[in-house]
Amino acid sequence: MKRVVTTTVAIMCVAAMFAAPWSKKTKAKKDIAASGYTYGEGKTFHSDKPVTYSISFSDASWYAMQDTWKTEGVFKDIEKVTNVHLDITSYDSGDYNQKINLAINSGSATYIIPKVYDESQYVAGGGVVAVSDYTQYMPNFTAFVNKYNMNPDLDTIRQNDGKFYRLPGMHQAALQDYTIMVRDDIFTAAGYDVRKLEKDWTWETLHDVLVGVKKYMVAQGMCKQSDYIWSDLWCGESGKGQGGNLLKLMGASYNVLSGWAIEGSNGGIKYDYKKKEFYSSSISPDFKKFITVANSFIKDGLLDPETFTQTDDTAHNKFYSGKTVIMSTNRSQMANDIAGVKKIVGDKAKCYVTAYPSGTNKNLAETSRLECGVMISQKALDELGEKEFVKLMRFVDWMFYSEEAYTLCKWGPKGKTWDYATVNGKQIKKLLPGYKCGGLGLPGADSDIDIRLKWGYAGGNYFYGHSTAESTDAFTPEVQDLYARYAKYKTVAVVDPKAKPTEDQREQLNLWATPLIDNINAWTLKFVTGQKDINRDWDEYVKSCQNLNVDKIVKLSNDIYKKQTK
Repeated sequence: MKRVVTTTVAIMCVAAMFAAPWSKKTKAKKDIAASGYTYGEGKTFHSDKPVTYSISFSDASWYAMQDTWKTEGVFKDIEKVTNVHLDITSYDSGDYNQKINLAINSGSATYIIPKVYDESQYVAGGGVVAVSDYTQYMPNFTAFVNKYNMNPDLDTIRQNDGKFYRLPGMHQAALQDYTIMVRDDIFTAAGYDVRKLEKDWTWETLHDVLVGVKKYMVAQGMCKQSDYIWSDLWCGESGKGQGGNLLKLMGASYNVLSGWAIEGSNGGIKYDYKKKEFYSSSISPDFKKFITVANSFIKDGLLDPETFTQTDDTAHNKFYSGKTVIMSTNRSQMANDIAGVKKIVGDKAKCYVTAYPSGTNKNLAETSRLECGVMISQKALDELGEKEFVKLMRFVDWMFYSEEAYTLCKWGPKGKTWDYATVNGKQIKKLLPGYKCGGLGLPGADSDIDIRLKWGYAGGNYFYGHSTAESTDAFTPEVQDLYARYAKYKTVAVVDPKAKPTEDQREQLNLWATPLIDNINAWTLKFVTGQKDINRDWDEYVKSCQNLNVDKIVKLSNDIYKKQTK
């Protein structure tokens, strides 16, 4: 069920599933003509009269919202173009899901609710609209679906009633964002050529390499035997106590849902295409292999156990100062990481972003062409009425699915922060002198203005998805090179099908899955950090999952899927 990715860097996806076209499952509605506003595929949405729509905002502490975003930045720009004022309700990103959940349940939700990864918990209460009933009024959305055959992908987020309740970010091709970075100068000095190793290395190979690198560093007086040379980020506070990015990458290499990936999985539930049934990856032999390999890094003094509790700033500081020589990164962060090392260690420091290792498979962790998306509250429909609600949906269509809005939210207005430049005969977007952007991975001088920090461009709330050309338009040569290596060395797995429960079944699954996932996460970290012995305590762990209904979840998932595929 795997295909080697042999296309160019632009195309990195495989078709996910086979399903009936989404349009056939969408409730037919009469046409509602626009009155008092303009809209359309490739056209600018503009309301003749000023209009206000409420919208939620996930406020990340590392680039917190500033007043300038509203007075002269992204929100002001949207209003200038569309005559739509966005009434923003901001929540800290750390508890964004909990806050919007409370707002939906209390009837106080904003009209537009972006940055949602899993909408299933909101469906049963009737607090959000079945947006699939209204996509026919969204010309940009519809054009993208048709152009890139997104029907099978959209089918994976349909609920039991055949509708979907989240407008997802849609990618022409799946793109792997997170990987690892190493101090290439130190690895090379220790006798390791990462460029050769990454072609077919495994996590176990990486373990052995790090043993050698540490031995070299100790001999050179660069660290003590008791020191750790790997202390990762996105695993502690931002990893939500689940191991975050690292355990997601490593788990996927062993056919396991772990770290960030276990959210919304009903307890690590995956699909076995050979047996044609669902199973729990969290109690599988693959899981035991995965935690054994993960534990080896800590057991042998390579990976700092604080990885799973520390702040991201702490991890960054250790890597930038040279105390550690390997760390996770992503395409928006890697340029900043390279600059951070050079600022402290100097130009002698050489960093290399590598295609991360494989396990029992060579799959990339990312398989879906969908990502987080937008819910629309029932409150919006109730207060606006059908005609004005369709107007809202047409604005949402422009804001999240038009090329114009994508560029505006990501780069800012042309001529203000960026313009086209010709490089190697190609026209590319390029920031104007005096600007930089951490969100786009485009560094600059200390005196340069970061367009994300000052004006809110390139934030995570309002631009995602789109064509490969658009989603890669800020890629640096280093990132382009990484994706070329992904295409050579990695594969992409077929997306698992989805069992679509009824409201009662979903409620039951959630009741079972919530404590089960907490249990899996707790045991996973204990196994990985060595607080529990994998061989001695394995049966106790499996029994704890069975006591928390993992077998019932698997059975119900299979029963649901068999019924829906008859």
